[in-house]
Amino acid sequence: MALTFELDPAFDRSLRDGIVTLWADVSNAGGAVGFVPPVTVEDVRPDLVGHLTAMAEGRARLLVGRDEEGAVAATAFLTRNTHRLMAHWVWLYTVMVHPRHQGRGYGRDLMAAAADAARTIGGVEAIRLTCRGGTGVDRFYASCGYKEVGRVPGAIRVAEGDDRDDIIMLLPLG
Repeated sequence: MALTFELDPAFDRSLRDGIVTLWADVSNAGGAVGFVPPVTVEDVRPDLVGHLTAMAEGRARLLVGRDEEGAVAATAFLTRNTHRLMAHWVWLYTVMVHPRHQGRGYGRDLMAAAADAARTIGGVEAIRLTCRGGTGVDRFYASCGYKEVGRVPGAIRVAEGDDRDDIIMLLPLG
């Protein structure tokens, strides 16, 4: 069964708890979403508050994918670029599919839903994201139409002696 996606859902405690649980579960399964395992929901919560602040200020929008039981199974945040010379593209952050749902095409569905959502934002012509090298996720994004447009070698320090490239990718929406 496919996920059901919703842009800008009503935010309540259930959604908040679903997102922080998803984020911790993805991180603990090795997902490159800003943390190195092990993490708890309490470790993740401050980063979610940052996204919520951006949403409250109108700078970010939340895309949520729910499974057939209504549980949060996927997320992505689309964030406006506030620089006046770069307002024609958005950032895509915190792209996650719960590990129990991976391998079913839901990641590809999430990326398509994110592109559809970005097209509804006036004046937006592209989506930009960054990802951690050495995980293979850049190949996934490429398979969704994103092109690598830059790379900063060793910009992400996962652990002492384990530096990864920060890969910049772009999807034109035209």
